[in-house]
Amino acid sequence: MIRPAVPADLPILQELEKAAGVPFAALGMHAVAEDDPPALEVLGEYVRAERAWVWDTDGPAGYLVLDLVDGAAHVDQVSVDPALRGSRIGRRLLDHAAAWALSRGLTALTLTTFVEVPWNGPYYRRLGFRFLAPGEETPGLRALRAAEAAHGLDHWPRACMRAELADWRALPG
Repeated sequence: MIRPAVPADLPILQELEKAAGVPFAALGMHAVAEDDPPALEVLGEYVRAERAWVWDTDGPAGYLVLDLVDGAAHVDQVSVDPALRGSRIGRRLLDHAAAWALSRGLTALTLTTFVEVPWNGPYYRRLGFRFLAPGEETPGLRALRAAEAAHGLDHWPRACMRAELADWRALPG
């Protein structure tokens, strides 16, 4: 079900991103819900770097892209078709990212997220991520947070999170 993303997937990934943003509107986060997806060129960079994966049944239903930030695998984006929420696709993609990172000698997954959105901060915490205090943020994470703030995302509480891969427990099978 998980495979590397290919260039032909990129427009579909943009559509998935748009669809995954829609539920934010119900929380009054219209700017997030209406935000443009990553440009095709940006998504293409992840494909070329072999750090983009899709959950594919009859076409992509979810995707994850990773960056490398200060020695950790950084989840830049994980999006799943909202119609499939609860089917653990996002979790499976995160498990795949964790396995990829471990196979390259990395010790952690990091991400930035909305603290209070149920399918963001609380969800990642249940998976084993912990919130980082500002003093624990690496220079690269601070730069990402600054870019997010400049983009207007700090209208809602956001934070960096980290999961130690030595403690990661993937779903069976």
